[in-house]
Amino acid sequence: MARPFRVYYPALPLVAEHAPHRATYIGDADGRCQVFAWDRAAGVAHQVTARTAGTNRAAVDPAGTAVWWFDDDLTGTGTWRISDFDHPERSSEALPGIAPARHAGLAMTADGTAMVGLSDEEGMTLYRWTTDGRVTPVTRMSGYAHLVDVDPTGDLLVVGRDAASPEGTTVLDSRGGPVAVLSGGAGRRIWPLGFAPGSGPARLLLVVEEDDEYAIATWARADGLSRHRWRFDTEITASWYPDGNRVLVRQDRHAGSRLHCADLTAGTLTGVPTPAGSILDAAVWPDDDVAYVWTDSTTPPQIRSVAGLELPRGPEDGPADEAVSLAEFCRRSEVWAAGAAGPIHALVAAPADRTGPLPAVFLVHGGPFQHARDAYEPLVEVLVRAGCAVVRVNYRGSSGYGAAWRNDFRAGVGLTQLEDLAAVRSHLSDRSVIIPHRVALWGSSWGGYLTLLALGRQPELWRLGVAINPIADYAAAFEAATPAIRALDTALFGGTPGEVPQRYAESSPASYVDQVRAPTFLAVATDDVQCPPAPVERYAGALMRRRVPVKLLRTRAGHEDFDARGHVALMQAVLMFMQQHFDGARNEGTPVALAMARPRD
Repeated sequence: MARPFRVYYPALPLVAEHAPHRATYIGDADGRCQVFAWDRAAGVAHQVTARTAGTNRAAVDPAGTAVWWFDDDLTGTGTWRISDFDHPERSSEALPGIAPARHAGLAMTADGTAMVGLSDEEGMTLYRWTTDGRVTPVTRMSGYAHLVDVDPTGDLLVVGRDAASPEGTTVLDSRGGPVAVLSGGAGRRIWPLGFAPGSGPARLLLVVEEDDEYAIATWARADGLSRHRWRFDTEITASWYPDGNRVLVRQDRHAGSRLHCADLTAGTLTGVPTPAGSILDAAVWPDDDVAYVWTDSTTPPQIRSVAGLELPRGPEDGPADEAVSLAEFCRRSEVWAAGAAGPIHALVAAPADRTGPLPAVFLVHGGPFQHARDAYEPLVEVLVRAGCAVVRVNYRGSSGYGAAWRNDFRAGVGLTQLEDLAAVRSHLSDRSVIIPHRVALWGSSWGGYLTLLALGRQPELWRLGVAINPIADYAAAFEAATPAIRALDTALFGGTPGEVPQRYAESSPASYVDQVRAPTFLAVATDDVQCPPAPVERYAGALMRRRVPVKLLRTRAGHEDFDARGHVALMQAVLMFMQQHFDGARNEGTPVALAMARPRD
């Protein structure tokens, strides 16, 4: 019997500051992400966009009268448009005369004035849009930068760069002039999050890293940067409560999540009650309700709130999805395997009706600074039903385990992570959980990169590889990537390919393609500007010349595909490849149907 597997998780609706009953959200419309306007008081939601490629960026103005949405192509290049909240067919270009560019931030003042960041290959330009439709450039910044927020009065702007750079956080005045620069560095990164609501002096909320811990900080013109008393041993993010005195803190820790309320005035930290599992997003709405996206390993992501949020309903929505329980056919466990830098945490799922060692698939998460969560993952269910154990490793570089773990690339980019994948594989093999010669790797984006790197560097360990939109040649991918990706790579490697070519070569799958023996499935997207397809196609050609079994699938998409049908076709193609080349997995004809809401990173 077919039933839906989620590819996307729902995103929190964005609520109008001065009209809390009005919100916008990204929802599913015939298998594609589209923008919806939601009147909570009337209990009515209506579709705003109907783009063929889907739409995944939107905002609502403070008065709840207008919906902003980004009209981009598959590369992410586009323009902002504005639709009437009640009559979405009334749509106009927000920045007429401004050339299409990549989204680099949108923020609004209390009176509805919008600050817009748009980036190109050379840098970012900030524009001011006023409610009478006038558009004026504010400033131009070279290199990678993104607009984080504008304070409610419009007097100050904050721009973020790489969190470890000397210009990690830059505060500007309304004319684009510099007010303050809050520098980051190795082991002391700094992340700007947003200005406090209200009409008082502007206060900026930040997270700072120091002494391998994370702290909440605030900045004001009069006081400078102030670190608050609490220290967290693993990664956090935060946002303001409407009163501007309290802060909602979301902490990722050991594959799970916690919410805290930090009262900056009273100096108290209290827990916000949420079920065990993972919080994918959280925010405090203008009515003081804490809304969050929650999931665990057996429940697809869903929107909840402390006050009991009623979910938004689109005009075409049928009955709400039933909760999914995997307990009947899936055993779940956690392991800590010994590693070069300390214990490595991994999540393991296996068929409940099978004992003894099993063929295994390591699902390699991307990022690199993401992590495998106590969260529902449709691929886990598909692969467990096929008779495989599924292993998700939080290798070094993963978040949720502290700054020292997140920042550890001591053996080299990618190479460090391969050490941890191999250590977990050995741990599970020694304990007869998995069959050593029947272990596959499956990853997307940076996880796909690690998959290809492992197939070449550790050919004796892995029986098959699946790499979706991977990096095959790091130096070539760097040259074709966006400024944001190049900034990340420069930080990871300690320089550009021209500055440290040997580091890029040592960490590049293309350097080891002649050692690959395992059948390899590759998927590339035609308009992927994060992991460009051309180096992957050359990598596939090299495997073909050596007669290594390889399948190359080209999709018409960007780095993220916002059409559920594309995900269905991709998953079916991968499963067919595995049935042909991965011995030990049974085929029970598991039907695949995908329900869609909001894309994951």
